[in-house]
Parts: sequence; structure tokens; C-alpha cells
Amino acid sequence: MYDILELNKKLLPELKDIAKDMNIKKIENLRKQELIYRILDQQAINAASESKVKLKEKKEETQPQQIIEVQPKIEHALDRGKRKRFTRPKEGSREFFNDSQKPRIEIPKEAPKEVPKDIPFEDPLTPKVENRPFQINRPKPQIKKQLSVPLLDADLGADIPEIESMIEQIVENTDGFETSTTPVLEADSIQSTIPTEQVGKEDFQQNQPETTIDGERKPAFRDQNFRKGFERRTGDRFDFDGIVSTTGVLEIMPDGYGFLRSSDYNYLSSPDDVYVSQSQIKLFGLKTGDTVTGTIRPPKDGEKYFPLIKVNEINGRNPEWIRDRVPFDFLTPLFPNEKFTLLGSGQNILSARVIDMFTPIGKGQRGLIVAQPKTGKTILLKDIANSIAANHPEVYMIVLLIDERPEEVTDMARSVNAEVISSTFDEPAERHVRIANIVLEKAKRLVECGHDVVILLDSITRLARAFNTVQPASGKVLSGGVDANALHKPKRFFGAARNIENGGSLTILATALTDTGSKMDEVIFEEFKGTGNMELQLDRKLSNKRIFPAVDITASSTRRDDLLIDKETLQKIWILRNYLTDMNSVEAMEFFRDRLIRTQNNEEFLLSMNSDY
Repeated sequence: MYDILELNKKLLPELKDIAKDMNIKKIENLRKQELIYRILDQQAINAASESKVKLKEKKEETQPQQIIEVQPKIEHALDRGKRKRFTRPKEGSREFFNDSQKPRIEIPKEAPKEVPKDIPFEDPLTPKVENRPFQINRPKPQIKKQLSVPLLDADLGADIPEIESMIEQIVENTDGFETSTTPVLEADSIQSTIPTEQVGKEDFQQNQPETTIDGERKPAFRDQNFRKGFERRTGDRFDFDGIVSTTGVLEIMPDGYGFLRSSDYNYLSSPDDVYVSQSQIKLFGLKTGDTVTGTIRPPKDGEKYFPLIKVNEINGRNPEWIRDRVPFDFLTPLFPNEKFTLLGSGQNILSARVIDMFTPIGKGQRGLIVAQPKTGKTILLKDIANSIAANHPEVYMIVLLIDERPEEVTDMARSVNAEVISSTFDEPAERHVRIANIVLEKAKRLVECGHDVVILLDSITRLARAFNTVQPASGKVLSGGVDANALHKPKRFFGAARNIENGGSLTILATALTDTGSKMDEVIFEEFKGTGNMELQLDRKLSNKRIFPAVDITASSTRRDDLLIDKETLQKIWILRNYLTDMNSVEAMEFFRDRLIRTQNNEEFLLSMNSDY
């Protein structure tokens, strides 16, 4: 038998050994205090079951019954409705039992009108047993009842347990009599040899509320510590640790800990956030923007978030590989030397063929789509996204929509096989900036791990407006109301596009608005005009005549396109450009569009140039 003090002194492995000996299950994940309560509970259950077995065996081992007489000394109580008293002779006296007389208990006729309910039987070891009234069922005349008591051995001192059972039987047999006076034994002279733990145990358990756990009857706790521990555990919980896995983008707080943000909520605060501790961030060398895949557990008492308990992958790589990665700022940028295939796989649409020939896109391209309002720039972005997704499944593509209409967001999400992150025009500028920053950090972390990433931004002009709104006033304002320091962060976003030597690449295709009538938009466009290495210009004249794609062929080009196109094809494109230069944008596009429709692909068109020109 262990008590709580002894168990607190033991170590956790010793407690687990004790629990295994007692056949306690599910102890691997228990804390020390919980395991102690489990051991004490099981110990109480075992003790209760053993005592019941012993009492049952004693009742079965009864000898043949003999009618004997119980002649106690009866004290007449006052006529107040109280019960009669009688005293027991001293231990060892044979006067207590006399075989020549019959056991009789006379019950007086008087009975009060109202009698209190049952009162539990008191411990026989107390100096005096108090009066015990019990429930009245129906009126009966004076009853003389014979009691059968097991024949006792010669040694009275060894049969005290039998005497106690006889007393209980007397009390039980008198239940149901209409009477207010019942003999009450005086236990002054009884020196019981019954262990203290067993005295009155049945009556104690009968008067205590039963506690049921998993359908089994448990003894009520006598110790307050046991009761507190039991109230804290209503049953064996199922272990949910490590069952549910999650994936999110890490955002590190200023205090050092972080949260895994969900893409379902555009990487903003949400109920799906998973808490990442500061020790885990230091252990794996995590940064803001890392895409972490791991297992979680439910929050315990006092916890608000689901905590991350195991890290399986970081940016699609083994966590051990991540520790040795080179930061993005120290990677070597190169010109794009691997071209994106926009044709094939059922994507031989006219706009993709025009872009593939005159403004090829390579991995690591920093492209700017210059467009006036209502020229089809959003449709063009959608065609580019579908072409890249169909021909390059290894590329991770993100469509970032800033300050756009909600219906365009829905249309883009349903028609493009890519991750669509949006912040519509009814959201504050702080939300635009926050989403753009977390998307950029995610792309950088993927590039550090050797992945090819494509970001389609619509539009960089509205993103620059948002940065200008949240930028604290520096006192230097450019024309159009643009703060002098406001364009640094959007430039950093656009300038992150690069082709990494012996690594991944980050491609950014952003749209820039012109001819909107806003001086601010003109200033923003002038700041970004020379930063890109690919420029695709759309003409409003073409869109007004419903000629799509509305591409100004002569004004659109890619820097160092010789790294993306073979020499023979490049020479034919130069010849075609020289021929189209003498035309304006509308004539050039109509001429080129008519020739493209007649052929199945660009290779067939280039072969047909020998006969046409």
C-alpha cells in the first residue's frame, strides 16, 4: 500500500514500474502527478474488491444455526419517542449467551407520528453508539421476533467479527417495524480486533455517492488531493498527439516565437494558426517565409493555439539540409538562361505564341507588362499562368492580386492552377503590404532551397501606392505626392527576381499601369521602367479595335534573348522585326496575326517565312 507522500518521493521510471505491476494501461505519456493519481485510484479499487471478497467468504463459512437467547441489560429511556438502550456484558462473560433461553427483543407499542429518515450506522469503536431511528413502513402490533445467530466457538475473543455481523443482522431485521424505540448497544466494553480499515466500511460506502468511470464502480475518495485529481480527469483521454499534420508559412514575431499561417486566410492571423516555439526556431534555423510541414497536438488547459510537436519537412527538404542553406542575399544572380515553354500541352493559343516569339520568358526573368486600362492585361496574365502550369509542373507559381476587384479574384482562382493570394480594393493598405511581404519571403525561402518560383503580380502600381500610404512621412515628397522613401520596398520586391547560379530561380511578371490620368502612376512607372529585363507593352488602340492580344510588337522585347533562343530562330525573328518596324502597331499586329492563324505552331510559321518574304 502506497500513500501519496511515498509516491511523490519516487522517480518517474519507478512509478511506471509500479503502474505496470498493477496492470495500469496508457501510462507512456502521463506526467508524474497524473501517474501518481492513477496508481492511487487503482490501489483503492484493488483494496475495495479484496474487502468485498473477504466479507463474502466469511458469510459463506457460517456454521449450523442454533437458537440462542440474547439477554442484554436494557435501559428504559425517557418517554420522548427515543429508542430503548441495553448494555452488553464485559468481554469474556458467558452471561451474554445463554442456551436455555430464546433470543427475544421486545419492541414497545408507542410510535411517534413523524420519524426522521435513515441515519448511517456509526463506527462500533466510538465510545457510545447514538440512537438510530429508521423509516416506518406500516403500523404493526407488538412483535416478538426470534433472531438466528451463528453458533460461536468457545473462544469469545476470536469471534468478535461474528458478533459484529450479528449486531448488523439485528439492525437489518428490525427495519420495517413501526416503532420509534430500538435497542441500541453500548460498545464500551467491546475491544474489537477488526482492522480499522474494515470497521464500518460497508456502511460508509453505502452512504457515499457512487462514482462511475467506464461503467465500473469506484470508491469515493477520502483525501482532498484524490478528489481534485479525479475531477481533473473524467476518464482516459485518447492520445491525439502526432495524428494531425499541417502545412503553413512561418511568420516570426518580435518576441522570438512564431506561427504557421494558412494559405486559406492569405497568410494572415486565423484560427488555423499553429504555434512554433522559440527553441524550435533556433533548432532548425527557421526564418520568416519557411513552408513547414509537421504534426501538431490539441492545446492543453491554458493554451490558446495548436502547438507544433514535430517537423517533417521545411520547404520540401529534410530539416537537416535546411541548416546549411545559403541566405538569399548571398546567392549569385545571373541572366536567365533557361526558357519557359509556353506552347504545347494544349496551350497553343495566340497570345502565348506571340509572347514566346518576341518576348520569351526565362527562369529568373524580371518582366514588366506595361498596360493601359482595359487592354486585357489580366487575361494575358491568366494565359501565361496556364501555359507555365501545363508545361512546367516543377515550378511553384503564385498569383498575387493587390487592390483588385473581388470577382477577378474568384475568376483567377477558378481558372488557374496556381496559388492565388489576394487583397481586394476594399481592404486597407496595411493588409496589401503585409500580404506582399509574406509572399516575397516565402518565395525567397523556396529559392534558397533550390526551387523555381514564379510570381504573377497584378499590379505593382497599386502595390507601390499601398507602400506610399503606410510609409511614415520623411519630409521629402516627389511630384504626384509620392514619398521619397516609399518606393524602396516595392523596388526591393520587384528586384528580388533573379536566376541563381547552381540553384533555383525567382521569376516575377508584374503589370504597371500607364495613362490613367494620375501623376502618381506616372512617377511610379518611371521608377520601375529601367529595372526589368523584359518589357511587354499593350496598346489601347488594338483593344479598341478588339484585336487580341493587344501587344505592341515593335515596342516589346527581352534583354539577352540570345540566351533563351537558338541562333537560327533568332535570326529569323530579327528579319521579321525589321519587316514590321515600318508599320504602326495596329498594322503590324493585324499582319502578324493573320499569318499565325494559318499555321499550327511557331516552327511552321518560321519555315513559311522563306516563301513569303
